[in-house]
Amino acid sequence: MSYEPTRPLPSDWQSSPYQPAARRRRRKRWPWITGITVVVILVLLVVADRVANAVAENQMASQIQQAGFPSKPDVAIEGFPFFTQLLSHDFRTVNISASDVTEGPLEIASMKATLHGMRPNGSFSGATIDSINGSALITFTALANAGGIPQGITLGPDAGNPDEIKANIDLAVISDTVVAKVTKVSATKLNVAVVSAGGVPSSILGSLANFDVSIPKLPAGVSIQSVSVTQQGVLITITAHDTTLSE
Repeated sequence: MSYEPTRPLPSDWQSSPYQPAARRRRRKRWPWITGITVVVILVLLVVADRVANAVAENQMASQIQQAGFPSKPDVAIEGFPFFTQLLSHDFRTVNISASDVTEGPLEIASMKATLHGMRPNGSFSGATIDSINGSALITFTALANAGGIPQGITLGPDAGNPDEIKANIDLAVISDTVVAKVTKVSATKLNVAVVSAGGVPSSILGSLANFDVSIPKLPAGVSIQSVSVTQQGVLITITAHDTTLSE
């Protein structure tokens, strides 16, 4: 009996689906590993972007305080990704807010501002800004303290009149109500003056009869746009266009 010599397997047999399962699994694993690697890299980039954003917000808040703002405000730089804005020195929207800001005799309960088109200079020590819109709230108590209004006179809103304040007088010699009007008199100053006193003598009213309140630390180009009376106090809106901020 004769035997034929063993022949090598055909090449198409070597890639047969009947090859060992371990080898097939090993071959299919690489695309999954590549996909996971890409996802991890993307997550790390997003985390790095958010960390850089938070660091920039903190530094910007510190610079605002160093420039003379009474306290360190909260700063939020909008937009994603942050790195592209940083590299181009062009922040689309920046929100700034603060509470219980005291400057001299005036206490501002809350203030907020939105900066559009903020472009820092090369050293990030200043910036040009396309526009600023914001508001500040002065409570009735803070307004009375800033104006030096006598004890026994309490300020509050006058229903139906967004630019008037009702002052309730409760003294040993008299109990009555007078009305004062709040107006903007300059880019950084507002005025409070009594417009209806009835029979209350001016000597009782003291400084309530007529006094000015200055809004401190407004950056160059920023001015009071309007003044209105709300249930919480006097609300001031501010605005600016094509202005420059610096330390």
